Amino acid sequence: MEEYHQLVAQRKQKLEKLLEMGVNPYPYYFERTHTTRQIKENFADLENNKVRVAGRLMANRLMGKAAFCDIRDMEDRIQIFIKKNMVKDNGFEIYKLLDIGDIIGVEGTVFKTRTGEISVLVETLTLLSKSLRPLPVVKEKIEDGKRVVYDPFSDKELRYRQRYVDLIVNPDVREVFIKRSKIITAMREFLNERGYLEVETPILQPIYGGASARPFVTDHNALKMKLYLRIANELYLKRLIVGGFEGVYEFAKDFRNEGIDRFHNPEFTQMELYVAYKDYYWMMELTEHMVSYIAEKVLGTPKIVYQEQEIDLSPPWRRLPLFEGIKEFAGVDISEADEEALRKIAADLHITVEEEWGSGKIIDEIFGEFVEPNLIQPTFVIDYPIEMSPLAKKHRNNPRLVERFEPIIAGKEVGNAFSELNDPIDQRQRFEAQMELRAKGDEEAQVLDEDFLRALEYGMPPTAGLGVGIDRLVMLLTDQYSIRDVVFFPHMRPEKGTGMGNE
Repeated sequence: MEEYHQLVAQRKQKLEKLLEMGVNPYPYYFERTHTTRQIKENFADLENNKVRVAGRLMANRLMGKAAFCDIRDMEDRIQIFIKKNMVKDNGFEIYKLLDIGDIIGVEGTVFKTRTGEISVLVETLTLLSKSLRPLPVVKEKIEDGKRVVYDPFSDKELRYRQRYVDLIVNPDVREVFIKRSKIITAMREFLNERGYLEVETPILQPIYGGASARPFVTDHNALKMKLYLRIANELYLKRLIVGGFEGVYEFAKDFRNEGIDRFHNPEFTQMELYVAYKDYYWMMELTEHMVSYIAEKVLGTPKIVYQEQEIDLSPPWRRLPLFEGIKEFAGVDISEADEEALRKIAADLHITVEEEWGSGKIIDEIFGEFVEPNLIQPTFVIDYPIEMSPLAKKHRNNPRLVERFEPIIAGKEVGNAFSELNDPIDQRQRFEAQMELRAKGDEEAQVLDEDFLRALEYGMPPTAGLGVGIDRLVMLLTDQYSIRDVVFFPHMRPEKGTGMGNE
């Protein structure tokens, strides 16, 4: 740590020298003519021509009165050559006060070195931002045309806390987030092409609903009322279907006051879609075609590799009834089991059951332990018990079940969908059953929403609904192990001594 502070002090001393030279280390503007990639891709046209390019200094090789340096912008990196008798004004003196991490702009002539590397011979050099903190040292080489990192910035916790540093020194991380943006764009294109309307619904809600989860709570000072950060946007989107819209979707930030692990972050992104006059059979077909379309659009193929597992996202996907899945992988038939029998089955399967759990929660635990991890290829798990799905329509062939499916890929659900419950009387009874579970101590049971019930009483057409976890889909399509690797700034415990959060 002492060495680190010494390096920071040295950089600040260089800053003082630059100021004494009359150099503004943080100017307002630099006009680029080309990016690094544009120079490389258009070398034949640009050779011997002048360009203006900017980026962060990432490598520096001083050789007396000349130096080869690498600068990197968002797209790529390029070599620059600085020679004392060729750079104008006090450019070489400025160069000698530069450090790795500084952001510079240069104007010069494009050429190719004896070794064949495309470079820029610098005529003018402009310091654009003096970096006062040293970057982690990352060693890399180009082997067979590919970048190989030998000493990466690999401390996971530090990378998540200082994502800005992670993005600077690990360009591969940047590519993950570029793909994330492309995945969202592709999904939006898919939905827009079918005529569905993108909308926005409230994040602050007087009653939270649409999922089984604990909320974050806040207060509105002017209205003197308690509000909740939404756990889902389902109930508001259904209100829009009641109001006459026939296809709406929203990319929503949702918030659930739950633990943090490989698949869960308290703040996450979800896309929810609701289409009138459709059911869950129709929504299954749309889902498998949408995910396959996104993979083709972003990756060029529906066949992917996730954590060394080859997965084919091409339609059609397997349809597996939940009870059949439990029978197949857990070896028990629970289709006729009541709560008491389920508790005994769970005990025999070595699953710990809490006192306040109802049948739905017990079944969910059995499913999560025995079925879900075994579903690697895309599978729709369908037809859930009514206790597990208070917002889904009863199954047309079995009133003990609901018309619900979850798409499971690589052992984890990436979404949830229903034939939506539009019977206000049935919906009220389901909410009341949830409130009984809350009275027993289940904090994740859903809350009765009188305004939503009032909306349903005006009439909602048959409707299919779908929610897709964007973070999990991005994990899948970018082969990332943890949700923290696809969220720019994942939630972490507060750093001591920073004043951020409770210490």
